[in-house]
Amino acid sequence: MKLTQFSARGVLFDWDGTLLNSYAADVRAYLSMFRALEIKWTEREVNLHYSPNWYRVYRAALIPRSKWIEANRLWTQAYKLERPRLLPGARRVTHTLAAEFDLGIVTSGNRARVRRQLRGFGLADYFSACVCNEDAAKKKPHPAPLQLALKRLRLPPEQCVYVGDTAEDIEMARRAGVRVIGVLGPFPTAARLREAKPEILLDSIRELPRHLRVAD
Repeated sequence: MKLTQFSARGVLFDWDGTLLNSYAADVRAYLSMFRALEIKWTEREVNLHYSPNWYRVYRAALIPRSKWIEANRLWTQAYKLERPRLLPGARRVTHTLAAEFDLGIVTSGNRARVRRQLRGFGLADYFSACVCNEDAAKKKPHPAPLQLALKRLRLPPEQCVYVGDTAEDIEMARRAGVRVIGVLGPFPTAARLREAKPEILLDSIRELPRHLRVAD
């Protein structure tokens, strides 16, 4: 079978579930927050209603909008106790691609948390753009976060590739005119990711470099 490759100058990544193995940490933080709010959710309900837009999770859990700020505080407080690790191969892939491509992050994650993690893993200097939850008025799957990252990289969409683990990632990239590669990760997003039909679907981030080549 012929190997599908994308020609590009820039490669942009989702963070949680694509490079960072944060599923268990996320779930524990959710369950801690739910207990504090006296909501009887288990991991089953979190998986059933999971979305990179956590306000969709809040709505599913019937958390009143008036308590969203408190829910955010409780989740963040619980998450600070967690120490998620990079997914297998994520560090090597980042190092390999940074030698030939401009790299960026486009994530729904909180800016302070994501930037702290990037520094902690020694990866911050590899990414020329990092767009987080607070940086764009619209959220995934709206194209605005990815469009902002492209502006910061000074690259047109047709010269870039986006890599993510959710259907929202696929939709965002397509709406921004960026080619997209799906990667199966630890979050409960595989079924919807497959339904979104990315042109390339990876079992592991370790497979990514062989599907990319530098644009002429």
